[in-house]
Amino acid sequence: MTTATTGAPATGAVGTAHTRVEGRDKVTGAARYAAEIPFAELAHGWLVLSTVARGRVVSVGSGPVLEMPGVLTVLHHGNAPRLETDYVGMLGALPDPTAAVFQDDRVPHAGWPVALVVAETSEQAREAAEALVVIYEQEPHDIAFSARRPDTYPAGGHLPALAEKGDLEAELAASAHVVDEEYNTPEEHHAMMEPHAATALWDGGRLEVVDSNQGTTWVADELARMFSLDASAVRVRSEHIGGGFGSKGLRAHQVSAVMAATALQRPVRVVLTRRQMFSLTGYRSPTTQRIRLGADPDGRLRALDHRSLNQTSTVWEFVEPSAAVARTLYDADAHRTENRVVRLDVPSPTWMRAPGEAPGSFAVESAIDELAERCGVDPIELRLRNEPELGPVSGLPFTGRNLAACFREGARRFGWAGRDPRPGVRREGRWLLGTGTAAGSFPAMAMPSTAAVTAEPDGTFTVRISAADIGTGARTALTLVAADALSVPTERVRVHIGDSDFGPAMIAGGSAGTRSWAWAVTAAAGELRERLAPGGTVPPEGITVRSDTTAAVGALAQKERHSYGAQFAEVAVDVTTGEVRVRRMLGIFAAGRIVNPLTARAQLVGGMIWGISMALHEEAVRDSASGGLYGADLAGYHVASHADVPAVEADWVDDPDPDDPVGIKGIGEVGIVGAAAAVANAVRHATGVRHRSLPIRPDRVLEAGGPRV
Repeated sequence: MTTATTGAPATGAVGTAHTRVEGRDKVTGAARYAAEIPFAELAHGWLVLSTVARGRVVSVGSGPVLEMPGVLTVLHHGNAPRLETDYVGMLGALPDPTAAVFQDDRVPHAGWPVALVVAETSEQAREAAEALVVIYEQEPHDIAFSARRPDTYPAGGHLPALAEKGDLEAELAASAHVVDEEYNTPEEHHAMMEPHAATALWDGGRLEVVDSNQGTTWVADELARMFSLDASAVRVRSEHIGGGFGSKGLRAHQVSAVMAATALQRPVRVVLTRRQMFSLTGYRSPTTQRIRLGADPDGRLRALDHRSLNQTSTVWEFVEPSAAVARTLYDADAHRTENRVVRLDVPSPTWMRAPGEAPGSFAVESAIDELAERCGVDPIELRLRNEPELGPVSGLPFTGRNLAACFREGARRFGWAGRDPRPGVRREGRWLLGTGTAAGSFPAMAMPSTAAVTAEPDGTFTVRISAADIGTGARTALTLVAADALSVPTERVRVHIGDSDFGPAMIAGGSAGTRSWAWAVTAAAGELRERLAPGGTVPPEGITVRSDTTAAVGALAQKERHSYGAQFAEVAVDVTTGEVRVRRMLGIFAAGRIVNPLTARAQLVGGMIWGISMALHEEAVRDSASGGLYGADLAGYHVASHADVPAVEADWVDDPDPDDPVGIKGIGEVGIVGAAAAVANAVRHATGVRHRSLPIRPDRVLEAGGPRV
């Protein structure tokens, strides 16, 4: 036995910059990702995707393919096991049926999985998959997304479809200034570095899946229910993840890998190609949004009407709740916000960084800028005049709202006071210069989680929690949180994550991961400290305390809980080519207590760069004839690169959440919210022309014209 000590007083680790605890493993290649982990007798699966956008499969020509070298089996709707899909999963919703592959002969969109070819090597599997002949009975498809369609309908998803108060039409009629415009955003894709990959195997009667996902207990729960297994019979591991942004949940590749591993009784790995990811792993739906604002002569809002439409598939309803961001940002006498959807023959959209808030903020923050122009009020001043004291629709108190502080600090550092409000007056040679700003917010949520903290005989502490580090630095943040909670140096803490055997925990999503996990770790560590008597001993097996925050999280009072940000951008627009260059960006955020400034700044800057990408580059375009995408790869789908981001700076104001044990709110998504609007507003200031559709491509700049373009 060893004497139990928790060290000197608290280390103060939280709030100090700390390099990633797994950083060395990642840069040296010691960190293994889902597609890199070796298994004995590993077989490889390759998905075959439909080439038609609507219809049914008439036949799958498996015979000739099964005779090809190395081919082990071909799974399709004629021989695949039946799956259970009528259940409510741990996230409180029905499962996404796009993962329930090979259940019937229907083809709901181009790129739908129709077969899995499994072979000894990935090369053999791919060659056989490309040789597989699938005969279809094709039907006319419909992918035409438009606000003018008669078949749209209100849908709420995880939020109410409609929220309203006051007499909107009366307030609009009484307004001195009215903005009534439509804003459009295109289909966008996650484009993370690591493709989706999973290996399934049976070990001693237990299903094991080594995966790249954003929540191991979530995926394990879905697989257990789908394959009618006991929860204890499924283990999912996901130690290192190369990005997810909302797309890495349960998908076709995990389910098909489990099917094949069950049929062959050997490990089977399925890795998606980049092109397959464009139809199998979700995306951000295009949106068309109508904004109506009515204001008094001084710019005080009387009416705010935000209506958003997104597309969804015929298989599963997904709502991009773009109108929701307006429910909390600005006060108005009358509010009306509504999210609507339309079912088309397209793949199912899914969560993508700041779902709803990212496209919604482009629309509402562009409209607010237009209102500022009509009122003759500075854009920042107009926003400050419409700051709410309570939730504009809910009437609930804010747990903290430091958006005004973000704007004041950002304006000071950006040099906003010297800005000439007139558009098109600054010029350097062929470049027109302009600056813009926008607000952003994202909900601060906490979800129930469990964690175990063990005092080891050697004086170290081990934390086990089913968290997921999708590149955010979660391991490192939890190391700092645990060290403070135990009052020991960080070197004495080891954090293990990404294993469903560690028990239920929040997924890496909704900017709620670190907040939820830190709460559970803090609770377990606190109880462990109480059990470790000074000068006592730790037995060879250690002393373990397990926490469950379900009751504590459930006891939180109803409040408006959000992180906030003020975005600033300066752009240069080439009058000869229409090219837009972002010269500098600044984001000032109020996002709770910052656990690790090093990784937090990287997250916020990453979101802002994504905003540049959203404003100027990202656009997936569907071919009306085939129903598929043009250029479904990273050559045809453009994202911002280093050359596009010469100077991006993120910082924050002090903003701890008084209702959180560590003071955390969340930073994963607020960095992108408002960023595209700030760039678009800067383009308007530079050229005098308002762009209401993204991306702001050179051809659109030239076609729009302007005083000097």
